[in-house]
Amino acid sequence: MLLLDELKWRGMIQDIIPGTAEQLAKEMTSGYIGFDPTADSLHIGSLVPILLLVHLQKAGHRPVALVGGATGMVGDPSGKSEERNLLDEETLQHNLNGIRKQLEKYLDFNPGLPNAAVMVNNYDWFREIHFLDFIRDVGKHITVNYMMAKDSVRKRLEGVSGMSFTEFSYQLVQGYDFYWLYKNRNCKLQMGGSDQWGNITTGTELIRRKTGGEAFAFTCPLLTKSDGGKFGKTEKGNIWLDPGKTSPYQFYQFWLNAADEDAKKWIRIFTFLSRETIAALTAEQEQNPEERILQKTLARELTIFIHGQTEFEAALQTTEKLFAGRGNIESLSEADLHAMEGIVQSEYSRSRLMTGIDVVSFLAETGVLPSKGEARKLIQNGGLSINRQKVENVQFHVDAHLLLHDQYILVQKGKRNFFLITAK
Repeated sequence: MLLLDELKWRGMIQDIIPGTAEQLAKEMTSGYIGFDPTADSLHIGSLVPILLLVHLQKAGHRPVALVGGATGMVGDPSGKSEERNLLDEETLQHNLNGIRKQLEKYLDFNPGLPNAAVMVNNYDWFREIHFLDFIRDVGKHITVNYMMAKDSVRKRLEGVSGMSFTEFSYQLVQGYDFYWLYKNRNCKLQMGGSDQWGNITTGTELIRRKTGGEAFAFTCPLLTKSDGGKFGKTEKGNIWLDPGKTSPYQFYQFWLNAADEDAKKWIRIFTFLSRETIAALTAEQEQNPEERILQKTLARELTIFIHGQTEFEAALQTTEKLFAGRGNIESLSEADLHAMEGIVQSEYSRSRLMTGIDVVSFLAETGVLPSKGEARKLIQNGGLSINRQKVENVQFHVDAHLLLHDQYILVQKGKRNFFLITAK
């Protein structure tokens, strides 16, 4: 299947410059995407750009990852209501090193390949450019009227905070990136999120006006969640690709907990499964929605892609211990307990546990239930478990022998509400 046809059925193309398909069919084409270096790890908001580069390389073209060391010092106004903090050179270099290590896991940089991936840092060419040279050689080719017509600029100018000249100049800086790559790396394609369309087309226009050449581009839709929430965000913040920031278990749980409508869309975007396989999985989901086959497949494929088979199996094992009641609860590490998605953590008196307390009072005093009456009702209805063991008697005694790692008690209310009580 041709690259653009593949991406279209996966729902990964929104805007496209005419002639892009013909360019990709004509020759091996270098195509780039920019990555924001504001942290030393990418997060799942960067997954679509990563996957676009992977698809590009699989189709025989050359992926170019541009990490914006220079543009990170400026700040992109696209999709933002306020100006972001700018980073110093030392912090940017640290972040660039972290991002490079991650991208090397997903793209093939082997120099022996004809379409080996390339990583560039736009600070390498901007550091030598003087301001007067830039406004003379670049600025004169793009009018203020053209720049102000961009949605990202117009929305900020109409807002309360306005826009600094620094941010206003961003599209010229990004446009120059495309021009530089076109001229020095024969890069004829740029990809990105739909919020980047204005910046991208400034680049194609700059190439046309400065060289008379033709450049191409396409964007993918910005992802949203069916419940209106922001994609990639949880109560704990971003879902990072770095296992030190988001554990493989938490990463797995994010995808496992996707809503049905989101899973139907995300399975096409975030996996490399074939159209036939996805159609079969979707049909199975519709027949047996309680099995959540799409979510399980999505979580498996992505956890293996980002963290590897071993970490996927560990995340699956932890999930089964916590949610399916399999295995020995004591085999869960402290990190496993704290990493549980959506877990409520609180403290309770160790001395109170040493003497022991009835379970009804324990639930009320820890805040698991708002009252003793509701605690009794939950137990009588079979909705309470402590350390994965169902509590069926309101006279059940809670004491120190229940402590996991001599510190924790895991309380489960209903199917998916977990509370980690720490003895202090």
